[in-house]
Amino acid sequence: MKSAVFVLILLCFMSMSCGSGPAANSNTAGGANAANNSGERRTVLVELFTSEGCPNCPPADKQLAFLETQQPVSGADVITLGYHVDYFNDRGWKDEYSDANYTKRQQLYAARLGAQSLYTPQMIVDGQTQFVGNNAAKANEVITRAISLASPQVTASSNGNTANVSVSGLGRHMTGTAVLAIAEDGLVSRPNTGSNRGKTLEHISVVRGLVPFGKVSEQAGEFQGSVQLPTSPAWKQANVRYIIYLQEDMSGRIIASGRVKPA
Repeated sequence: MKSAVFVLILLCFMSMSCGSGPAANSNTAGGANAANNSGERRTVLVELFTSEGCPNCPPADKQLAFLETQQPVSGADVITLGYHVDYFNDRGWKDEYSDANYTKRQQLYAARLGAQSLYTPQMIVDGQTQFVGNNAAKANEVITRAISLASPQVTASSNGNTANVSVSGLGRHMTGTAVLAIAEDGLVSRPNTGSNRGKTLEHISVVRGLVPFGKVSEQAGEFQGSVQLPTSPAWKQANVRYIIYLQEDMSGRIIASGRVKPA
């Protein structure tokens, strides 16, 4: 069975085409459909798979920035992450923010969600629902649906170069992993070759790294852990944000997410 899944993913990889994704897939998270009546904003993790070599991606990049900066969905605290994949790098322009690990993450999502192929721009909400990333109406619809689900409480604060993380109120879930995501805002590129030649590409929430730092057992009702906050001279530290999320290993469902608050 594992061999069959690998072959399927490999075939999908070979058949990738920019902007020609499958029909929207409405695989929403299970669990209690409890309304968020507390008045607090529920965090929703929105991931975008994008590339500077994809001609249809700039509108999706702008949509991601809009979700992060404008927070258009009432009751939602939208946390955004932008993964730059590497499979457009042989088409005239190499995306300096791309990473093969982000392509692998997208491949894993394809296997989990039953996507027919890899495509960009692809947006995924809370690890469960995927759709074409420049579809603003679909994004609002899916995010609105996501905030109706029960949400754990996430507290993450920095103490020097360390983030201390506490998550309470975990509902039913499968075994998962706690991950720190490093995201940088305010990045600008001006390709002189490739599909976006001559354009100014502005990026927000560009993922600079992922750091797993703990396991969440199936029986756990809470999680506590700590993780070092990476830095790099290649990043403008003032524009760097640190995001925490807990994700089920098998399904990819985001169990909880939150922002690391500065000291």
